[in-house]
Amino acid sequence: MIKDEVLKSFAGKNVLVTGGTGLIGRRVVDLLCSAAAHVVIVSLDDIKVHKKAKHVFGDLTDFTLCKKLTKDMDCVFHLAGVKGSIEVTKKKPASFFVPLLMFNTNVLEACRQNKVKRIVYTSSIGAYGSAEIFKECDGFQGDPMDMFPGWAKRMAELQIQAYAIQYNADNFSVVRPCNVYGPGDNFDPHNAMVIPTLMHRIYHKEDPVVVWGDGTAIRDFAFSRDVAEGVILALYHGTKGSFVNLGSGKGYSIKELVETLANFLPFNYRFDTTKSSGFPKRIMDISRAKSLIDYNPTTSLLDGLKETWEWFVNHQDEYKKKKNYFT
Repeated sequence: MIKDEVLKSFAGKNVLVTGGTGLIGRRVVDLLCSAAAHVVIVSLDDIKVHKKAKHVFGDLTDFTLCKKLTKDMDCVFHLAGVKGSIEVTKKKPASFFVPLLMFNTNVLEACRQNKVKRIVYTSSIGAYGSAEIFKECDGFQGDPMDMFPGWAKRMAELQIQAYAIQYNADNFSVVRPCNVYGPGDNFDPHNAMVIPTLMHRIYHKEDPVVVWGDGTAIRDFAFSRDVAEGVILALYHGTKGSFVNLGSGKGYSIKELVETLANFLPFNYRFDTTKSSGFPKRIMDISRAKSLIDYNPTTSLLDGLKETWEWFVNHQDEYKKKKNYFT
């Protein structure tokens, strides 16, 4: 759990959360509003997530809007992004790459020009080169494993490094989250990630639920509330000119994931071994985040999945109100 002294530091502060209607953003907004911050959300989603926050429907590819939104802000949480499945990334790379480049550049530059006191930028595990264990010291080795979105995320990190070199700017922090899931996830069946895809198929009584691969692939799944706390901690403590990983720090096989879902949901499943399992292992080393920003994820996979399922059942059509960059 995040310490009270951290949250209390935001009381009365003017805070902008880009992408505040998203998976991580809405959790950040909840925490900041509970701390009596004056929160403004900017998003292209037709969704209201908190009655105490001001919601702005706006396109961050407009630099003039970014300048206006960041003016007189004490803190900016730049969480806006483009999320989709691996398949849609391959088929429509420009739909990831171009918007990411545009609104990352705009938001960060607007923050610099308006002298925002503290900014945190949310990058991605996809900015890493391919590996089994992701460590911060390996941050720029090799090409990003998620080619187009990965390069877009790296470019924003380099923009922040350029500010540090030219302007001695030390008010920008960077986090790289892993596979994040939770309430508010993208449940669009056409471009969702693994957990929302499985839940959608379970709910709609696919029998059996067919899972690609043999189930041995290992991934790091982090619950959105834990990651949101990490994002706030990163802005509060700073990431000292680099970035920190935000994950669970644990590896779960796809078989374990499916079995955990089956622990509380009745469904049949089978693994299709004729399909690829993907990369064998991808886990985040979160030791730097623990020591530098006091990051401590506490949500078990079972508890996180239960909370996500309960939210999904009651908000099945929310994805239709979200900005879809692929249509």
